[in-house]
Amino acid sequence: MTPTASTDERWTCVSFSDEPLILVDQHDKALGHDNKEQVHAGEGRLHRAFSIFLFCDPQTVLLHRRSEEKPLWPGYWTNSCCSHPRRDETNEIATQRRLQQELGVQAPLHYLYKFEYHARFGTAGSEHELCSVYVGALAPEDQQPRVNRSEIAEWGWFAIADINHWLESEPECFTPWFKLEWAELLEHHQGAIESLFAEPADDGSRCVAG
Repeated sequence: MTPTASTDERWTCVSFSDEPLILVDQHDKALGHDNKEQVHAGEGRLHRAFSIFLFCDPQTVLLHRRSEEKPLWPGYWTNSCCSHPRRDETNEIATQRRLQQELGVQAPLHYLYKFEYHARFGTAGSEHELCSVYVGALAPEDQQPRVNRSEIAEWGWFAIADINHWLESEPECFTPWFKLEWAELLEHHQGAIESLFAEPADDGSRCVAG
């Protein structure tokens, strides 16, 4: 399990404290909007979010370590990409926007489920999200993403078995939403992951080592 250093990096600010996020109830009914800073202050306000897991084969997933500049959970390892749709933006548009902003890639995504969680990060604030979880397969030509260092400190392709061992030995390294999603993914959605690769590639493609 070795994090990858990209040879094609950039540093572009794509996260802003005044982003208008979508406030929702527990049934995902939109209730209005507020800026990101206020939504995450104190105990947080329930808002719409998404998490993406990108695979290059059914047993290998892209994880990243969050930038140290993040106000919540800086430097923690988490899933491939996670963020929020903005006011009047659908998840379908927001997920592709964020993949491009953070990783410089696009990928077809498959929706799995949504869940509500609440987690506090000391005095810095909280996440209180209704989070939709997606999986996707990254094409061979995109398996060396052009990462945005304002969002991502490190990244790598990791085997599922290695992640499980890592979680057992160092659970404190991971964001709370990743740990919840990972358990659900392995218990209930491995078939969906395998279906991403149901059609055999005719070009002999496989995960590209960093």
